[in-house]
Amino acid sequence: MNDEFLAHLYQEHTHTRHLVPASATCHFAEAVIQLLFPPLSEKRYTSLEDFKEHTHYLQHSLKQILDGMVSTLSEPPEFLATSVMNALPRIHAMLLEDADAIAKGDPAAQSIEEVIRTYPGFKAVALYRLAHEMYRLRIPLLPRVISEFAHARTGIDIHPGASIGEHFCIDHGTGVVIGETTIIGNSVKVYQGVTLGAISVEKSMANIKRHPTIEDHVIIYAGATILGGNTVIGTRSIIGGNVWLTESIPPYSRVYHHPQIKVRKAPEPEDVLNFSI
Repeated sequence: MNDEFLAHLYQEHTHTRHLVPASATCHFAEAVIQLLFPPLSEKRYTSLEDFKEHTHYLQHSLKQILDGMVSTLSEPPEFLATSVMNALPRIHAMLLEDADAIAKGDPAAQSIEEVIRTYPGFKAVALYRLAHEMYRLRIPLLPRVISEFAHARTGIDIHPGASIGEHFCIDHGTGVVIGETTIIGNSVKVYQGVTLGAISVEKSMANIKRHPTIEDHVIIYAGATILGGNTVIGTRSIIGGNVWLTESIPPYSRVYHHPQIKVRKAPEPEDVLNFSI
């Protein structure tokens, strides 16, 4: 690299505000999930006081991250850090419901502990619920850092702005995309490769609802794509695999995609060489 290019990069570094330490944010998010779920924890505590001290350390860590972003915050760092930690009992309760939904929805799951330890759908939802709380508190950037951390770990991309109800189940999960203004009701189950996305809109329309609404007790099978802010999937509907939907359907609907697959038996060629080495 020549000196002119290095000088340009140096100026870029000088003028960039390092407001969000991504590694510290991801470490905080992972530590919170481990705090909430002992099967995931890599730390052992010697007493209740030791446990409380670690919890205070996490809150202080978040405050330190927020201290570096103070000019962009709507509330003081200490207030926001306290608010996030105070929300953990509610987040914990919701995640236990999510783990229960996965355990009941997957015949292969042997226990809730197995779900918590190993299921990427649970991991993605756990990080989403923490990120969503920060999003709700209007903390900038950190929620997206956490959601992208979850995306990289699980292949599941949930925008922290999405609103997801109780008892949410993601089965398998890789390839699931849930957009910012999606609204998902209670007891919804989605499989891998499902997209809840937006129809292409102008940038100026970014603040409108662009993603679909999924009402309670809906099941969406693998590869289905549901688009549009005005699209509502009525309660207790079932969306089959690979369905493409851009319009609303009423409650109790069944929507299936029927590909035309033709199977023909080819004539056996006479000149096939069968040999082994």
